[in-house]
Amino acid sequence: MTASSRPARPVILGQNQYGKAENRVVKITRDGATHHIKDLNVSVALSGDLEDVHLSGSNANCLPTDTTKNTVYAFAKEYGIESAEQFGIHLARHFVGSQEPIKRARIRIEEFAWERIETSDASSQFIGAEEVKHSFVRKGQETRLTEITYDGENWQVISGLKDLIVMNSTNSEFWGYIKDKYTTLQEAYDRILATQVSSRWRFNWTSDEQRMPNWERSYAQVKKHMLQAFAETYSLSLQQTLYQMGSRIINNRSEVDEIRFSLPNKHHFLVDLEPFGLKNDNEVYYAADRPYGLIEATVLRDGVEARIPMDLTNL
Repeated sequence: MTASSRPARPVILGQNQYGKAENRVVKITRDGATHHIKDLNVSVALSGDLEDVHLSGSNANCLPTDTTKNTVYAFAKEYGIESAEQFGIHLARHFVGSQEPIKRARIRIEEFAWERIETSDASSQFIGAEEVKHSFVRKGQETRLTEITYDGENWQVISGLKDLIVMNSTNSEFWGYIKDKYTTLQEAYDRILATQVSSRWRFNWTSDEQRMPNWERSYAQVKKHMLQAFAETYSLSLQQTLYQMGSRIINNRSEVDEIRFSLPNKHHFLVDLEPFGLKNDNEVYYAADRPYGLIEATVLRDGVEARIPMDLTNL
């Protein structure tokens, strides 16, 4: 039987969603002369009874993506932005609660942090400088992330960060590994350990019946424990350090049930200075950007099912 003579199989519509991606919203809160900034990149994805818009082109159940964009900006004014998580919860609840065809909303948010510029000391201030509380510099550290999913009854909040670069200049070793005929790596008993942290953690808040976490405090505390574990672990492998970072967060933050890390090993290799008659006593390194080891793992509270995707690329 040729391909053209085979009976046609029915075609069906699979999973689908739509919305407006990457809505940049900057909210300035003016507390007298003191100003505060929240700078977000908000992406909205809606799903539900949307078969007709795909199959027949009927837009009767379609809320325009332009409307979702406008809602983001209007909510920044109406509700303010207490935290990325709280803002996403407001949006998700609105889209599912106000539009009957919409059964599920997913809100993804990146937050870009700013810090206040300190004015000069009193001896060198220009007139009125002590009152300047409206100048900021963009923090060159991590980007804060959150994803809120709501289906009308249940919530899932996964927050995290990316591009947090950390380094230990000692207290790291790597030896005792498998060696074969292709192995050239020398064992290290005092090495630099550096990585660019990408991490997501899932909250166990899933219902309006539960007490909602303090999102801002939770983020600060998770980051604190993450950094302290990195700094305080005498590392025999990046895998070991990852586990210590995750377990300290699970043990200290009761609102977090699961955390996943993707940690590229930012390799630093000792430079051979012997051709120049110099001894390199763990002082001069070559920082290689690629290829790099990539260490990934999830750390869970005992008895909890893993729900954070293994691939963090699109989360």
